[in-house]
Amino acid sequence: MVKQLDENIDPALPDHVGWRLWQASRAWQAEFAEAMRAAGHGWFSESRAGLLGHIPRRGIRQATLIERVGISKQAIQQLLDGLETEGVIARLPDPEDKRGKLVHYTQRGLTALGDGDRIKLEIERGYRDRLGQGPFETLMAALRGLAERQAR
Repeated sequence: MVKQLDENIDPALPDHVGWRLWQASRAWQAEFAEAMRAAGHGWFSESRAGLLGHIPRRGIRQATLIERVGISKQAIQQLLDGLETEGVIARLPDPEDKRGKLVHYTQRGLTALGDGDRIKLEIERGYRDRLGQGPFETLMAALRGLAERQAR
C-alpha cells in the first residue's frame, strides 16, 4: 500500500505549488519503491533509488557520482556497499585513474532497471486513468515547461 502523506496542513501555512509537487513526488516514489519490491527486488529502497537515478546504464566514475549526488562521500560509499553486496552494481578499477573506481550495473542491476522501466509506465497508466487523457497531457506539458525553464 502506498504511504499516505499528511494532509493535515496547518491553516496558517500557504498551500503552495512546491508543497503539492513535493507531495506528488513522495507519493510517486513510495508507489514505485513498493512496486519494485513486489517485483522481487527486496533490496530496493527510496534512498537506493535516489542514488541509482544518478548512475547511467553505461556506468560512471565513482568520483563523478559523488560530485553529482551532493551527499557525503561516506553516505554514497555506504549505499554503494549495500548495492554491491546485493549484486546490483560492481565497482571495477578505473583504467584512467589507478586510485579510482568505475561503478557498473551487474546483470541483476540491469534486470532491475528493466523492471523499473515497466513499473514506471504502469504507474503512468494509472495516472492517465485517474486524471483522464486530456488532463494528464496538460499535466505533462506543465511539468515539462517548469523543468525547461529551470534548465535555462
